Amino acid sequence: MRFRLTLEYDGANYSGWQLQLGQDSIQARIEAALAQLFNQPVRIYGSGRTDAGVHARGQVAAFTAPRAIEATDLRRALNALLPPDIAVIDASLVADDFDPRRAARSRVYEYRILNRELRSAFAYRCAWLVREPLDISLMQEAATKFVGEHDFAAFRTLGSDEKTTIRRVMVSEWRREDDDTLVYRVEATAFLRHMVRTMVALMAEVGRSRLPSDSVPALIESRDRAKAPAMAPACGLFLMDVRY
Repeated sequence: MRFRLTLEYDGANYSGWQLQLGQDSIQARIEAALAQLFNQPVRIYGSGRTDAGVHARGQVAAFTAPRAIEATDLRRALNALLPPDIAVIDASLVADDFDPRRAARSRVYEYRILNRELRSAFAYRCAWLVREPLDISLMQEAATKFVGEHDFAAFRTLGSDEKTTIRRVMVSEWRREDDDTLVYRVEATAFLRHMVRTMVALMAEVGRSRLPSDSVPALIESRDRAKAPAMAPACGLFLMDVRY
């Protein structure tokens, strides 16, 4: 029996999704819960790796259960065994060959900015505090220039081993959630490591009027990571959905 899980997690206390020797990861916690449930090791595969401190509202993962179990019982059992900052929000049976990473058509991320002078006792875990005023109209103008198929070499972490740095972005837009909170939503076929956080950092510079909005196509064309700003903090990034 192969199951698909949809997961939410607060990544603040973890080294990311992937198993890492000597580190506490989301995958390690879920596999520990599965081992406790089935009394044997069980490997789980995610739709993609989220980095340390990154959150998820719609991470998808799959595993093959060593014995029969109802999906509702599986969800209930895992939620009882997992820590409160990791939750299974859905469990369902899928075909034996379902691969959550290779089968995905696109992924949706959101990035949250708290734009005010004073920090928040609550939002610090899930938003980047930017104290200087940001012009969201300029940021939106810059965001539209990411839409389409481009070479995002300038927006990836150097040393990444992707076969190609070309990605297709279908949605790239900012919205104001309230007086203090700006939310960026981006959907693409796939993402390079740290791509979204570097895109956000560049648009924040545009919003501060430190760079013009046409910096986006110029940087894309350059393919030079050294010309891009340092990436935005992990705390504001959420994997929202994986589309199949």
